[in-house]
Amino acid sequence: MTDHARLYRERLCSASEAAARIPSGAKVTMVLGAGQPPAILAALADRARGGGVADVRFYYLLCTGIAGGSVFDFDLQDRLIPMSYFHGGVERALDKRRRAEALPAVEVMPCHFSQVPRAMVEHVGVDTLIATVSPMDANGNFSLGTSTDYSLAVARKPGTRIILEVNAHMPYVHGNCMIPVSDVTAVVENDVILPLLPPAPRSAVDDAIGAIIAGLVRDGDCLQMGIGALPDAVCAGLARHRHLGIHTEMMTPGLAELVRTGVVDNSRKQSHAGHTVFAFALGDQPLYDFLHDNPLVEAHPVDYVNNPFVIAQNDNVVSVNATLQIDLTGACNSEFMNGRQFSGSGGQLDFVRGAYASRGGRSIIACHSTAAKGTVSRISAALSGPVTTPRNDTHIVVTEYGWTNLKGKSAAERARALIGLAHPDFREELQRAAFGAGLWTT
Repeated sequence: MTDHARLYRERLCSASEAAARIPSGAKVTMVLGAGQPPAILAALADRARGGGVADVRFYYLLCTGIAGGSVFDFDLQDRLIPMSYFHGGVERALDKRRRAEALPAVEVMPCHFSQVPRAMVEHVGVDTLIATVSPMDANGNFSLGTSTDYSLAVARKPGTRIILEVNAHMPYVHGNCMIPVSDVTAVVENDVILPLLPPAPRSAVDDAIGAIIAGLVRDGDCLQMGIGALPDAVCAGLARHRHLGIHTEMMTPGLAELVRTGVVDNSRKQSHAGHTVFAFALGDQPLYDFLHDNPLVEAHPVDYVNNPFVIAQNDNVVSVNATLQIDLTGACNSEFMNGRQFSGSGGQLDFVRGAYASRGGRSIIACHSTAAKGTVSRISAALSGPVTTPRNDTHIVVTEYGWTNLKGKSAAERARALIGLAHPDFREELQRAAFGAGLWTT
């Protein structure tokens, strides 16, 4: 028996035994998305229900139903506490229930995605990592697979309690994403299908915006895409492009399809030439199959992938991200809706700045012109939430009515250009608001 195999057997235990290693008062980093470990989380929830643990705080982004149906059960909120860097459906549902019972909302941790690893390690002081990983390789390493993101920084913090759920369905991904068995506290085996993210339904407006953005992409550009129907529509519009590259925080089915069809070959990248680079992945089974043991795909920590300096090492980076609201000078609110936290800042500003710093790079912010079935304009006189992307950073804005480059435009010129991208039903109202703000003189 090799030393690696011996260490593995020594650390192998049941999910309940692994959960028992997490004490009351622990500060737990839970990996995001598909890497959340169902057996460990279910065992920890059972332990909390039995009174065996309390005051455990979870620091994480992008929760799935795995955690939503276990540790984030509403009835456990006084014992297992979510500390969210990025809200999703789970947190929004919890907030709705909490409002109904006059309880405070889920805690929000404002932070750019690139800064989350340092925030967790240095400022929060997390002491535990729980994650789903691929089976151990011949060198005694577990690949973090779909979820390198902030997890690797926590794993490398001295003294971290590392509790892993080994799952044969987790793709073995290459790159800077390995945890050696010698660093691991406990190992649980649980072979279950990974969470699948179905494609968001695309509308005619999505396809119109996607076609406009695809027209702004040139052969040889390096892509970053966000999540949702709009980025999917952009990928669909790139079928005839060639020699594209990928350096993105999130790897999606649409991007994987561009590699499979030869649209992406990463041949013109200056950094990691020939390789697709990402920090986390979430999507369908073909995406996970594409990632598995693919030597041309690399996962790296998000403080590397989303570092604007690293992003800018590639030429002609094109970042595409969606927003919820844009004011008349170009400031974007991409995380607040109806007076409440809806999502988070994520890596939007990381890539807005990195793409613009890239030689020939372009940062694109896209949105539908309206929300709430056409009753609300997304281009507005003032933001109703925090500024995710400051007006000084916003570059290109796209709606279904066209696009504009805000760089080099005065505040008044920006207002005129953005009103031209608004839905016609709201343009007169926006002109009056611009006139009142001194941004419209005729």
